[in-house]
Amino acid sequence: MASRSPDTVKWSFTPASLRDMTDTQGIEQPEAFPGSRTEFLLRGPAGLLECICDVPKAETERAGTIVICHPHPQHGGTMHNKVVTILERSMRELGLRTVRFNFRGVGQSEGTYDDGYGETDDLFAVTEWVRRTRESDALWLGGFSFGAYISLRAAQNLHLGQLISIAPAVGRYEFKDLGSPGCPWLIVQGDEDDLVRIDDVTDWVEGLDPRPELVVMHEADHFFHRRLMDLRGLLKNGVKDNLPPLVIR
Repeated sequence: MASRSPDTVKWSFTPASLRDMTDTQGIEQPEAFPGSRTEFLLRGPAGLLECICDVPKAETERAGTIVICHPHPQHGGTMHNKVVTILERSMRELGLRTVRFNFRGVGQSEGTYDDGYGETDDLFAVTEWVRRTRESDALWLGGFSFGAYISLRAAQNLHLGQLISIAPAVGRYEFKDLGSPGCPWLIVQGDEDDLVRIDDVTDWVEGLDPRPELVVMHEADHFFHRRLMDLRGLLKNGVKDNLPPLVIR
């Protein structure tokens, strides 16, 4: 993927133009964040985006929402990927609302793959909807592999409470062109990853300032086969000190 200046990361639509798009007749889109698991279509910059949101148990609910990005669209990545769903489950169990979505050209999402640039715009569309429907929540982002790259790109222009990067595809995308997100940042990498070299990840992390928290999972490959439950616990433990406050009812 060719390098572009950081200014190209910014979404090209203003909030007003987003409202114009999302108010279009016939769009199956919640005007408020649903109170239970809901699948819906959100208007994005290249067409409709297929989304799923979910909510925690009432007694665990916290004032935060996480948006999660899936692996590469051209290599079978979808919002139903097992690592993505484990990340979603672990954050919901901690009390966060969750949103997953398919990038353009995946599942029911319209449009075609755009080398990461359009996919970043897709993520901005989803976060803008979260901001409108949960305006008091802390916004978190998470991503796996290619999704870790997209979420870090978007994080350059968002105020976040937490960023979670799982097996970031360093060496395949221009991670070194991006700075730290200005929020707590957890990176999880398997030491037996056959797609992303752990040395590339550790070298990249060592060059960051401030340095994120890097947790290396032993005997874990890129997709964390047979280690998903361990990944679930690691993720929950890794962010527990940064959780937004409980919602008082």
